Amino acid sequence: MPSSEDRLVGQYAPLVRRLALQLIARLPSSVELDDLVQAGMMGLLDAVRRYQPSAKAQFETYAVTRIRGAMLDELRSQDWLPRSVRSKARQIETAVCHLNQRLLRAPTEAEVAQELGLSLESYQAMLEDACGVQILHFEDLQRADGETGQGADPSVAGGAPPLPLWSSNPLNQLMSQGLRAALVQAIEQLPERERLLLSLQFEQSLNQKEIGAVMGVSEGRVSQLRSQAVARIRAALSAGSWHESPDEMALQAIL
Repeated sequence: MPSSEDRLVGQYAPLVRRLALQLIARLPSSVELDDLVQAGMMGLLDAVRRYQPSAKAQFETYAVTRIRGAMLDELRSQDWLPRSVRSKARQIETAVCHLNQRLLRAPTEAEVAQELGLSLESYQAMLEDACGVQILHFEDLQRADGETGQGADPSVAGGAPPLPLWSSNPLNQLMSQGLRAALVQAIEQLPERERLLLSLQFEQSLNQKEIGAVMGVSEGRVSQLRSQAVARIRAALSAGSWHESPDEMALQAIL
């Protein structure tokens, strides 16, 4: 006769797959569904073993948090971007953010280079090094209290009270109208050349070589401009308040 632990794992295994499918729909094709499901099953097993019955935390609510947290931890472990690249990207974002506030406009490359204490050539080389940085990473969607994906244990006596389910769920943040509006505003504030580059890449689906031919620049310059555009957008998002809790209608709108 199966134990209560085995019964719970079997009962909630379909939930793991459903959460994995929801998450993978917004991830690059290089991410394997089986990897997410396997990580989610480990999160489910952890939830089964750690859960303590409580009127404030039903098992399914608790399990969803642990399952999603395990999946996000798996995604972080697969991150191929070196820390040195992230560090350079953060330096650029910080400089852009400071200059935006001081100048009340988008800074030029020369101004960003000066803010960083670099020559223009060194700054452009830094942009090329940061070419793998994306507009959003899972680390940007952490819980408001800064904890990891699995978060605090709401069922453990004496633990911190659980955050609302929305705030601990990065998927819901990606679906928020607040984030969508902030992205649109950040893109609209980009210099015309960088807006054109993003339009050619994402609307016209041109590759880097084709974008260079249209814009009359080298492929390396395309990479630099893209990195700078991403840095500007990330700086705008970090300076804004797009992470507000949405209402029910906002949760229905997928970015």
